[in-house]
Amino acid sequence: MLNALVNNQPRLSRRQLLQTSGVGFGMMGLSALLGEEQRVAAATRSTTPTSPKHPHHTPRAKHVIFLFMNGGPSHVDTFDPKPELKVQEGKAGRGGKYMPSPFSFGKYGEAGIDMSEIYPHLGTVADELCVLRGMHTTTPNHEPGLLMMNSGVQQPVRPCMGSWITYGLGTENQNLPGFVVLCPGKPVVGPALWGNSFLPGIFQGTHINNTNIDPKNAIGHITNKNLSPEAQRRLLDLLQQSNRRHLDKRDVDLNLEARIQSLEVAYGMQFEAQEAFDTSRETKETLENYGEGQFANGCLVARRLVERGVRMVQIYYGSGQPWDAHGDIMDHKRDAGKSDQPITALIKDLKQRGLLNETLIVWTGEFGRTPTAQGKTGRNHHATGFTSWLAGGGIKGGMTYGGTDELGMNAVENRMDVHDLHATMLHLLGINHEELTYRYSGRDFRLTDVFGNVQHEIIA
Repeated sequence: MLNALVNNQPRLSRRQLLQTSGVGFGMMGLSALLGEEQRVAAATRSTTPTSPKHPHHTPRAKHVIFLFMNGGPSHVDTFDPKPELKVQEGKAGRGGKYMPSPFSFGKYGEAGIDMSEIYPHLGTVADELCVLRGMHTTTPNHEPGLLMMNSGVQQPVRPCMGSWITYGLGTENQNLPGFVVLCPGKPVVGPALWGNSFLPGIFQGTHINNTNIDPKNAIGHITNKNLSPEAQRRLLDLLQQSNRRHLDKRDVDLNLEARIQSLEVAYGMQFEAQEAFDTSRETKETLENYGEGQFANGCLVARRLVERGVRMVQIYYGSGQPWDAHGDIMDHKRDAGKSDQPITALIKDLKQRGLLNETLIVWTGEFGRTPTAQGKTGRNHHATGFTSWLAGGGIKGGMTYGGTDELGMNAVENRMDVHDLHATMLHLLGINHEELTYRYSGRDFRLTDVFGNVQHEIIA
């Protein structure tokens, strides 16, 4: 059955709202109809599918910013140094010959967290990070790996984590989407990575192409040049009442439900979305801190969105698989260089504004890369051991958790799979991952399927 989490607040049905209003539609004049229906519409709008819901337990985090390094960053070249690779250099290993990292590592922060030289800025916030070195997943192929990290299953199409989170918790600002995806173009599996699948359509991610965000055009047709806001509101209230009367004659129509709520969000967005996406309102110092480029712009917009109550923002580093370093691992220096300063600025900015404690930051790819060489200087896909990291939102900062073997081949200590990561994220948001379910096609589904363990050791 539907989890009580999403319906734990008193709510009259649309039919009950209409009945208790004393409105009869048969012979009523249009002016009276408009007045009564506006009152009923206002009552209905007060509790919507995206209204904030009560969590299962006290949450540590209210928002999520998911930094997705699509393509698969190499753990042995970023956060998991392996000196033994130098000793074994050129010797045959699984999938090729062992290749040491061409990058030097240093220890950062009071905890001495290991980081590659390709992250000079991130080292300054090392004490905010919890580095997960024991990550592993099911398959080293992009399409199933992307789906697994985003939706908890390898096959399309299931609801993504952002849809599950907004389904379970709603969102604080009803004038902005609860789940925003900033991605320049489309990854290989495209919208399936931020889709709602069988969850109500209002919980799908709103995709924004952040190649060069123009606040007036970030969301299409955001401005109504023909009607005043008051006239739009009156027109929308009448339209929505017609939609709800139509819906009341049907048992379940998720598409119509989604359209009703989407119209409300669209009305509110024209007043708040342009301001939220307008980074020119930031100070010169803030803009310089984040730097330039689409990923930098995405990180700054993410902060502006969570600051305004958006539940989850997901930022893709690029379209396709930019971290897919088959030919030359030195490409990681380029990709880290474009993301290092913006991520560091995001963490510092959130902390300075008092938002880091309530915002969970997740950094990961769909998998890692082999400790062995592909060709002369590249690395292939690798699923049995890789690194992710978390910050803010109730996470213990300044620590590493888990580990791979001495060559970085397999996760061997405090191993975490994707379901464990999702379960821990939901726990930090106040959700019991085993109880956030949705009945579809004769069975109860959840983000973590029948797996997942909350990693309490990394929670502050």
